[in-house]
Amino acid sequence: MKQRHVAQYPADHYLNRELSWLEFNARVLEEAHHPTTPLLERLKFLAIFSSNLDEFFEIRVAGLQQQLYAGLEPQDYGADGWDAQAQLARLTDRAHQLVAAQYRVLADQVFPGLAAHGIERVTFDRLDEAERAYLNQGFETSVYPVLTPLAIDPGHPFPHVHNKSLNIALLIEGPHRDRPQRLFAVVQVPSVLPRVMLLPDGGERLRFLLLEDLIAARLGELFGGFQVLGHTVFRVTRNTDLVINEDEAEDLLETIEETLRQRIRGEAVRLEISADADDRFVQMLADALDLEARDVYRVPGPVDLTALMALHRREGFRALRDEPLLPRVPAAFAGADDIFGVIRAQDVLVHHPYDSFGCVVDFIERAADDPQVLAIKQTLYRTSGLSPIITALGRAAQNGKQVTALVELRARHEEEANITWARSLEQAGVHVVYGVLGLKTHCKAALVVRREGDGIRRYAHLATGNYNATTARIYTDLGLFTARPEYGEDVSELFNLLTGYSRGYRWKRLVVAPGDLRERVLELIDRERRHAEAGRLGRIVVKMNALVEPSIIDALYRASQAGVKVDLVIRGICCLRPGIPGVSEDIRVTSIVDKLLEHSRVFYFENGGEPEVFLGSADWMPRNFFRRIEVMFPLEDDRSKLRVVDEILPAILADNVKARVLRVDGRYQPVSVPAGAPAVRSQQVLQELAREAARERLVPEAPQPPGAVPAQVEPHPGAERVLQRT
Repeated sequence: MKQRHVAQYPADHYLNRELSWLEFNARVLEEAHHPTTPLLERLKFLAIFSSNLDEFFEIRVAGLQQQLYAGLEPQDYGADGWDAQAQLARLTDRAHQLVAAQYRVLADQVFPGLAAHGIERVTFDRLDEAERAYLNQGFETSVYPVLTPLAIDPGHPFPHVHNKSLNIALLIEGPHRDRPQRLFAVVQVPSVLPRVMLLPDGGERLRFLLLEDLIAARLGELFGGFQVLGHTVFRVTRNTDLVINEDEAEDLLETIEETLRQRIRGEAVRLEISADADDRFVQMLADALDLEARDVYRVPGPVDLTALMALHRREGFRALRDEPLLPRVPAAFAGADDIFGVIRAQDVLVHHPYDSFGCVVDFIERAADDPQVLAIKQTLYRTSGLSPIITALGRAAQNGKQVTALVELRARHEEEANITWARSLEQAGVHVVYGVLGLKTHCKAALVVRREGDGIRRYAHLATGNYNATTARIYTDLGLFTARPEYGEDVSELFNLLTGYSRGYRWKRLVVAPGDLRERVLELIDRERRHAEAGRLGRIVVKMNALVEPSIIDALYRASQAGVKVDLVIRGICCLRPGIPGVSEDIRVTSIVDKLLEHSRVFYFENGGEPEVFLGSADWMPRNFFRRIEVMFPLEDDRSKLRVVDEILPAILADNVKARVLRVDGRYQPVSVPAGAPAVRSQQVLQELAREAARERLVPEAPQPPGAVPAQVEPHPGAERVLQRT
């Protein structure tokens, strides 16, 4: 049943979700614009901006268009009160502004800067004879056989253009009876071929041609007897949000496979086309795709900049990249032969990618091969290609252990990969389940059951991020290894819930959605309010990816009105409006966009001088509270808690380089830095702390006293408030 909270404050006290997301992508674009960002990293951020915008149109804009044109009800109602038409009008204007800014950065700064350092895009007409011969040979042998020219006439209707495929539209002229005939045609740029084509070795230079430019130079050969009068490059974005009626699905895996096949035929929501395209092309394509003028994006450069990520992935040009991050082995595991002995002796908190994700892989691999391990259970939401964890789970099953994998088939844009993983795991003997009907399984949990001298012991790993060794190198996330019995019992019961029909269990440590999570968060916020009203320090610090749920926002407003100091570090969407007089003056919202994607979810509550720290898989959004299986869990070990309170949070709150502060009008601005104050870039601070710990290779004999701040962190007042005690 849909849960809807009636907002307690006027509509203008809340920011619109969609515009807030666009402002997040504007901060991504800002990294591409900033001159201190290395040039290949600036190119990377331009590609990420495009990739982000693709998904925004595929899901969010598509949903709004369905509401407007098909009368569909939204899953969640925004507290800002805007209807679909108002949202589409405002976000379209902002999206056009941002795309125009993106291409200005590319044309005026990034491409010229790269060319000055030897990385240059060239066009076919600028090639010398040897280079043309080289590319023409490649065209004949590798490109031409793959191309399919498609005419558009009464006998050949407008072809179905696949979602996000790159295409060339042509206007051709040829003889027809007693007069020339003009026709439109389409050629798809093959996605199976590399779009960035490198020219022969130039030593210290890297010159490249885009595949569509080569095809465009040879279009006349595809339509023999016709003259090419003009052409343009275009790309269509379609609605890809899966709608699955699980109540009628006899086999969820087969149902999702069928739905994926239907996805390529989703309604068009956006047309990207070269800025110099003839108006006839724009009109023809808009009519064929049933798009409005506002849905057309003319771009003065390559259509679809995600392809340029290929240049960032290439080796070399070290001076044009960020300094590489070398993850350290967590101090607790350094040199340890018995990973289970370490976890049995103490909880271990790991902070990726500063701490290597290898310890998580090692945990599963050791369990797979350990003859004393009886069972392994794990959730898999997003994982990497050639995943060592998938391999280890399969090996564990073949070794005779009871292995259960919860594979979330509905993880957005991972559906096909997860279907493949599910089938491979089943073939290896793993018991694969797909979760609870109607709910996505988004929690991150692994459980190892081991026979030991004193009986059966359970080892748990709980985390804020996915079991993905690839993204673990570029996403910041936190994970906890523990052998505490209460955690092990809870995680066992969590898997019983996921694999069976368990009900009525009273959680000892975990806070689980959709049952208890929102109510527990509201209780924690309200407790801080009561402390403040009683004259005690009220303090909340939250780091996560998004804040949308109106009931939580209202609770934070009430806490602020009571004098609770609130720091929200929200990377993406934030619908709370800080700085409203008399309502949210004590709430500060910042966002950090840097070379690593800030993904960890941390929740700090002062609790009258006895602080509680939680980690979790959920952002504070309606979908996480009501439509997903999520887990929030407390840190009880002093070492783990103090690492968060005295190291991680102070560094993040002190950031005055990459942090941006949310203003009351919904825009973000750089942090104000007093004259003479040191520059603090939190990711560099945390990286240096990890290096220092790796050099020491020592586990502290005792936890640091409360209030101890690492010397590398220069706290600002917001950071100092984290450490205050009564």
